[in-house]
Amino acid sequence: MEMTKGNIVLNAEPSGKLQAIEQVGEVLVREGCIRPAYIDSMKRREEVANTYLGNGISIPHGLPENRDDILKTAIAILQVPQGVTWNPGEVVKLVVGIAAKSDEHIEILTNLTHVLDDPATVEKMATTDDPAYIIQALSGETGASKRPAPQLDVADFDHSVDVTVMNPHGLHARPATTFLDIAKLFDSTIVVEYDGRSGNGKSLASLLKLGVGSGKIIRIHAKGHDARQALTALKDAVDTGLGEVEEKKAAARSAHGWVPNDVKRTIPGCTASPGLASGPIRQFTHRRIVVEAMAKDPEHELSELAHAIAAAKSNLRMLYNEVRSRSGEPQAAIFRAHEAFLDDPELLAETRDRIQNGNSAGFAWRQVIDDRVRGMEQHDDEVLAARAMDLRDVGRRVLRHLAGVLQDEPFTSDEPVILAAEDLTPSDTAMLDPALILGFCTAGGGPTSHSAIIARSLDIPAIVAAGPAVLEIEDGTMAILDGDTGNLYLEPSVADVETAARTRQRIQEERDAEFRTRYEPALTTDGVRVEVAANIGKASEAEKAVEGGGEGVGLLRTEFLFLDRETAPDEEEQYQSYKSMVEALNGLPLIVRTLDIGGDKAVSYLDLPAEDNPFLGERGIRLCLNRPELFLTQLRAIYRASRHGPLRIMFPMIATLDELAAGKRLAEKARIEVGADPVDIGIMVEVPSVAVMAREFAKEVAFFSVGTNDLTQYVMAMDRVHPTLAAQADSLHPAVLRMIDQVVRAADEAGIWTGVCGGLAGEPLGAIILAGLGVKELSMVIPSIASVKARLRSISMKQAREIARQALACADNNQVRAIELP
Repeated sequence: MEMTKGNIVLNAEPSGKLQAIEQVGEVLVREGCIRPAYIDSMKRREEVANTYLGNGISIPHGLPENRDDILKTAIAILQVPQGVTWNPGEVVKLVVGIAAKSDEHIEILTNLTHVLDDPATVEKMATTDDPAYIIQALSGETGASKRPAPQLDVADFDHSVDVTVMNPHGLHARPATTFLDIAKLFDSTIVVEYDGRSGNGKSLASLLKLGVGSGKIIRIHAKGHDARQALTALKDAVDTGLGEVEEKKAAARSAHGWVPNDVKRTIPGCTASPGLASGPIRQFTHRRIVVEAMAKDPEHELSELAHAIAAAKSNLRMLYNEVRSRSGEPQAAIFRAHEAFLDDPELLAETRDRIQNGNSAGFAWRQVIDDRVRGMEQHDDEVLAARAMDLRDVGRRVLRHLAGVLQDEPFTSDEPVILAAEDLTPSDTAMLDPALILGFCTAGGGPTSHSAIIARSLDIPAIVAAGPAVLEIEDGTMAILDGDTGNLYLEPSVADVETAARTRQRIQEERDAEFRTRYEPALTTDGVRVEVAANIGKASEAEKAVEGGGEGVGLLRTEFLFLDRETAPDEEEQYQSYKSMVEALNGLPLIVRTLDIGGDKAVSYLDLPAEDNPFLGERGIRLCLNRPELFLTQLRAIYRASRHGPLRIMFPMIATLDELAAGKRLAEKARIEVGADPVDIGIMVEVPSVAVMAREFAKEVAFFSVGTNDLTQYVMAMDRVHPTLAAQADSLHPAVLRMIDQVVRAADEAGIWTGVCGGLAGEPLGAIILAGLGVKELSMVIPSIASVKARLRSISMKQAREIARQALACADNNQVRAIELP
């Protein structure tokens, strides 16, 4: 960081701490280093931490979540010769305002700690009329800043212990603060000795001054009645990383087989879209939207709100049309759902109430959206978590109009880059140009979010839930993103970049070859056939399923007929839709899953009550049984469509035998009413109770279809998009596989077949393990069909069974994923 005279204010006279922060912040704003909003963040920092460094110096800086308001790294100095009270007993004469996105300010802190040892230098800095002297002192050019740490007399310390600091970056600010907090719990005097220098173990400045690097040994001395306890606690803390979690090293295994040989750092996350990408990192941030809190004319604000919502709807319609033309209807439909948010009566009513109470339209809208988003994020299910991001996206869209800002600053780049972001909204992702965006990696999000779905449709490799480390990567850092393993490799060698490029070329050639053989059956080398079908969610996708090599449709999600509308579809509309799909399949089987909707999906006309946990509430078969007319209408339409080709019915979210019996009774009633022939009825195996009682259920149905996404979530009790748990909520966990094995065995005993229609079926390793367990049908997203069929044709069923046996014997999902395929 370069300091100039423009960053220094001499002879300031602030009235108190907050005004001092404002004045030093205004310098950073004037010099183009921060946005004005960052000053409020600097003030809020004081509420949770004391930035007084000692000896008349303070270092105010903002909170990590407001780093987006930092435009460039810099510091500013406010000289207060008469002093300003920071906290009781603390008088500050030098206010060092810091704007830094990561730990770039550590060098300044190090120099400051040296200055602290020289009262004469501090006093001169606090009274000088020459800003150049302050620059010299903080740049390490004065004698004081270069002096070694003083020696402390440790001769009369009775107890000491040696310990190695293993933190990746040594004893820097964050671990040193943890050390300090622990040391202060004891009455004893604590001294830390390193490389011939000593520092007060209860002083942050003293600890930072020692400059302890990673892997270095320090000696901790203690003197007092609780010295032994203090040393034990401090040694344990240092041994366990002083609060810093060691970055886990994820095994780089994938179907493509590429692994790096020489990278500086690996950031693990969850795969959202497969593929390899190499290029420079570019951080993506939203521009902050500033609105006034209060307004005098509520009627004017209500009018402004109406105009902003109308404009946002117009934007969404244009975005819908653009995405539909680029990526297809399923991806574009996301923005129809966004438009539905803008008609939410409760959301609008609460906003209007706040406006009537004196808030501006922008402030009221932001508060209501933020409250809703926080509430949605607290739910432990993936759909609601994804919807929270959708609602935030909608909220910003309206807010831009209310603040007079028509759009965020568009992302621009003069070269292809890998995008790094806290998270990406569906709008962000939909507008990405695959020619410029080689891939993206986000700190949050989940593999089932709408952004991940769009990334797969655009064939952009993507990683999600990689944690805050993503946000600390500097722009321009070279990286390789492996969407298959979920790893982001930073600063790879030239050789790694070259081998990754060759692997990408090979992957594309393999995809082309697989696609050419997509119509061939998935016949193992020893002659066992596994049926490979498609999961679809729209009528238009039935034909695409056949074109993609699908041997039928293993899962038709019928929710598309019920969402984003004012009333439920009638029997005739449903019949025509199902009929068109049966005919498009031209004799191939169609499995229709009955309505799977509930408190986690917004369907205004059903007037569903709010639930604390929709995934454990009224959804799927439970909702249909509670609304028999809705259910019977759908069942009649399905049975009418069954006259036109092979069709099966599948009930979702069955948990008890009573639910299954009730569903079958209504199905038979509908069949008799329309005069149709019987069809096979099966159930989704998503709830552990069905897996545990599979023998009993197998006597009552024609087939099972395992939904691995929900089954995994329920078995593991883990939110599949949780930032830290998502990687563990893995369908390849032995607990999930053993559940599936139990289901298959029960089905075989009863003479019925088992399919899998969850995400696991579309993974090469997952498909082979499932086939080895005896699963007869695998249903997946259309783009995965050709590659899964090709992989199954490359092995024998004997090999698949051995791989499945190994997987069942593993202790965790990592061991399963480490199994090598032949």
